[in-house]
Amino acid sequence: MKMEQEEKIEEILTRGVERVIEKNHLKKILLSDQKIRIKFGIDPTGDKIHLGNAIPLWKLKDFQELGHQIVLIIGDFTAQIGDTSDKKAIRQPLSREQIEENMRDYQEQVGRILDLDKIEFVYNSQWLRGMTFSDVVRLASNFTVAQMIERENFSQRYQEGKPIGLQEFLYPLMQGYDSVAVKSNLEVGGNDQTFNMLAGRTIQRAYHQEPQDVMALNLIEGLDGRKMSKSYGNTINITDPPSEMFGKIMSMKDELMIKYFIACTRMPMKEIKEIENGLKRSEVNPRDVKDKLAREIVSLYHSSEEAAQASREFKEIFRRKKIPTDIPEIKISESEINLVDLLAENNLVKSKNEARRLIEQKGVKIDQKVWDNWSEKV
Repeated sequence: MKMEQEEKIEEILTRGVERVIEKNHLKKILLSDQKIRIKFGIDPTGDKIHLGNAIPLWKLKDFQELGHQIVLIIGDFTAQIGDTSDKKAIRQPLSREQIEENMRDYQEQVGRILDLDKIEFVYNSQWLRGMTFSDVVRLASNFTVAQMIERENFSQRYQEGKPIGLQEFLYPLMQGYDSVAVKSNLEVGGNDQTFNMLAGRTIQRAYHQEPQDVMALNLIEGLDGRKMSKSYGNTINITDPPSEMFGKIMSMKDELMIKYFIACTRMPMKEIKEIENGLKRSEVNPRDVKDKLAREIVSLYHSSEEAAQASREFKEIFRRKKIPTDIPEIKISESEINLVDLLAENNLVKSKNEARRLIEQKGVKIDQKVWDNWSEKV
């Protein structure tokens, strides 16, 4: 039993993890009966949680199952400044109205992964809004300008002569103070958050608290090969319908499959390793592996039945060229209509520009014939 517990904890500390500070200290605590407070922050910069956002939530689920206290911080105050951890330019601040709109469905989405009854939800405006200028000066005195400039994205922008707002230096101070406010023992986040999470350790020491351990997780790429991000529009959202989620996964690059198995599924690592070896030795068909990956992920957020249905439908449409079961039917009164207008006016695309691009890229067929001239009439 003790051996199983040790193996489980070792997997938690290594699966999809880039770095743990201090790993030996954290492992010792996890092997004891001591319960810890684990901090995770979400800035509501969008209204959808995507698979990249969900990675730390599944890691929190592992800790929750071990009986530890999850403290989920909604960054309603920090979102007004915006984290630039992965940004090459100043991030535009969000209005209070935008933040409240984005926050509306967050808890329901988080509840698809975590037990909401066992989470401590807090908003960092509770302590940050009431801080005085003296409090801010005290926080800032723990860091130097050189430390901030050494941060990768700041350093790059500085060398390129791009502006860096002073308010951007305040973000890691605020996130760091969040750790003080909730008395965090461990902070979990993406590896783009390492600087901010380490700032928490520094500020906790300044406030005479035991510094939190830090777990930095590997990020995943989105559908276009860049980091999965709402701002890039390359996301697979956990609220996507089963067929849409399945199709998006099937469209991604083959080389990302193992990374997704590790980060986005609950499949045992032993099975993932067997799949990886099978791919290396060309013993398995990558298309079949991707189908398995898509079914695993869809099952997590919907059901195994819906995942199987999405798989069948995908094969019918893309392998056998059949029509989807839920395709909309549209009646048109005109005897002749411009193809761009046909697509745009019936909400088959978001805009006429998108309709033109779709037609030029040979993405429209009429009676099995590709139409690539957007000025033609149907």
